[in-house]
Amino acid sequence: MPDVKFCLVFQCETLSVPVMRRVLGDTLRRLGVDDESVYDILLAATEACTNVLTHGGRRVRDYTVVTSLGAVSCQVEVADNGVGLSPREPGAPEEPDLQQTIPVAQLPESGRGLAVMRACVDNVTLDSRPGRGTVVTMRKRISWPEDAPLRRLRAAS
Repeated sequence: MPDVKFCLVFQCETLSVPVMRRVLGDTLRRLGVDDESVYDILLAATEACTNVLTHGGRRVRDYTVVTSLGAVSCQVEVADNGVGLSPREPGAPEEPDLQQTIPVAQLPESGRGLAVMRACVDNVTLDSRPGRGTVVTMRKRISWPEDAPLRRLRAAS
C-alpha cells in the first residue's frame, strides 16, 4: 500500500473548519477510507482546528493540517505558530488527564477538546512550546477494503 501525504493550509477564520472537514473528508473517502474511520478522524481534526482558532492567539494567521495515510493507519497533524503553552513549573502538581478522571459529558464546554480527540482516535500527542506554537498529532488505525482506490493505484504501478 503506497503512502499518501497531503497538506492543507487555512487562514485562521471560523469558515476554515467546515472547509477543512469537507476537503479532508472527501479526500479520505475517495481514497477508500471507511466511513466510520472518516467520521472519527473528522471529529478529532475538527476539535484540533477549533482549538487553534480559540487558543492560538492573535498572531496566528494560518494553520496547517497535514494528513498521512499508510497501509494500517492515518495520521493527521494540526499545527499553528501561536503563543504555545508554558511547560509545567517544576514541583507543580501534574494536571489530571481529563479523559481518565472525568467523563466527557461532565467536562466544562471549553475543556472537552482533547478528551473528544482521544475518544475518536487511537493516539493523540500535543507538542506545545511558548513562542513556537502547538502541534496536535492524531493517529487512527484503518483498514483498506480490497476495492479501495489506493489499492488499485498500487496494483497499477
